[in-house]
Amino acid sequence: MELSRHAPLTLSSTNALQGRGSTGKRGKPTDEDETRNHRTIGAAQYLFTGDSSSPGTPFFHPDGTHIFQKLTAFIRAQYPDYGFREVLTPTIYKDTLWKQSGHWDNYKDDMFAVTGNTSKKPRKTKAPAEFINGVLQPQKFIHEEPDLDEYALKPMNCPGHCLLYKSKRRSYRDLPIRYAEFSPLHRNETSGALSGLTRVRRFHQDDGHIFCRPSQIQDEVLKSIQFVKMVYKTLHFKKFDLSFFLSTRPNNSFIGTRQDWKMAEDQLMAALDHDNENPENLTSWETRKGDGAFYGPKIDITLRDNNGKEHQTATIQLDFQLPKRFELEYEAPAPELEAQGLMTDDPELLGKMGRVAPVMIHRAVLGSLERFIALLLEHDDGKLPFWLSPRQVVILTITNRFHIVEHAKNAKHKLSNAPAENTSEPRQLDRPRYIVDIDDGSDSIAQKVVRARKNKYNLICVMGESNVKDGNGHGLQNMTLDVEVNRGSQPNMVETWDTIERIRPGSQAPVQEDRGTGPNNGQSVKLTVKQCKTLIESLSEKYL
Repeated sequence: MELSRHAPLTLSSTNALQGRGSTGKRGKPTDEDETRNHRTIGAAQYLFTGDSSSPGTPFFHPDGTHIFQKLTAFIRAQYPDYGFREVLTPTIYKDTLWKQSGHWDNYKDDMFAVTGNTSKKPRKTKAPAEFINGVLQPQKFIHEEPDLDEYALKPMNCPGHCLLYKSKRRSYRDLPIRYAEFSPLHRNETSGALSGLTRVRRFHQDDGHIFCRPSQIQDEVLKSIQFVKMVYKTLHFKKFDLSFFLSTRPNNSFIGTRQDWKMAEDQLMAALDHDNENPENLTSWETRKGDGAFYGPKIDITLRDNNGKEHQTATIQLDFQLPKRFELEYEAPAPELEAQGLMTDDPELLGKMGRVAPVMIHRAVLGSLERFIALLLEHDDGKLPFWLSPRQVVILTITNRFHIVEHAKNAKHKLSNAPAENTSEPRQLDRPRYIVDIDDGSDSIAQKVVRARKNKYNLICVMGESNVKDGNGHGLQNMTLDVEVNRGSQPNMVETWDTIERIRPGSQAPVQEDRGTGPNNGQSVKLTVKQCKTLIESLSEKYL
């Protein structure tokens, strides 16, 4: 048996992540919440849990981690097409950095303070043992001064990315420079605001920052909007699931001049309007006055949860202030015109080089991955597409006879794309691996099918004597499997059955009218092991 890792988890073990229910009131959630709330789904599918030792910080089980890593890998795979390079920056910074960025004055209460060595007296500590030419050297002592600086865990990556930009001289030819980072962020949310995965204290964000010339702003914002739309379309969110908002200057806490803010807001508005010039991209948007970040206006994209509550996911923010605060520059001809986003052909003006401050664009596509996973689980009642699912395929044996079990194991090896057993060769980085489990116990096939459906496997494959005989002695690839597409776990049924039809024409004949989505959940199709492998690869490649 290889199914123990999918045992159900009781809801009580997620208490440390509960916070307020989605009704906004403390206490037991509504009946609708019980069946569709992501915390209930996460508990039932053994995806994540919480603990009172770290409130607001989810613990992801292996299956939940699989979803997290697949989403991360999906976004990473798009980065080359959009010109992003990944970076890594520190988690802790001195307060001097946060004061320079403006976060200390505008965001300090939402940050976690960290202390270093606060001992008031200098002390001596032993240095690590050192060997030279195999001889142990005399013990040395290190003189340590107390560290009285204030530190804070980073709630966002932008100041660190500013330091990366500033670490070398830049030319206008270098821009745009696009950094991306997935490192964890910490925000000191109040305990009453914590709620499942949608409001946490430690989270990961597909964070990105673009440093560009003023003349490149609209193009970069448009590309960011298109990036967002492509990702959400791939994840099968409909247009009506998304809401776009232009958030403008806050009334009180903001940095920079009103003129800078007006210019930035106009740039974002122009990008939204330009995007709507293409009928296929038509997106309605609204203005939210005063909802901008303290350093600049932003385009916020929200998703609705199962109760209709909106949660921000993607964001695109325009920032003229941080580059000035960190004295970021690049060299360009005709600097005065360059700073206004204007171009010239005048040789005399082009012959004069000068330094110009870049514009910074903050962008996230999924936003908080934890929050996005919560909304994804609620969007399709816990159904996850094959490519994202931690329970992709299960092979059920009709009997537990030795030769049937051995053929099932060989089929698993083939379908999972696993390397040869006991190999000493390293696995290729780009070779995909699929999750295939086996249920070869003594229970009846009916019991096994019920269990597989309950455990949310996308494809349920049955192997018995007749399936082995179908191979006619021509090897494993010609043996067959009776493949059921589980309606309870695979969300994109029509596209899935269309894929099956292309692999084996005529296979949908019994259910041609509804393409496999009729009332008989047990509808299956007979595929060879080779055809089943093609189906698995197709579902993954097409993000189904």
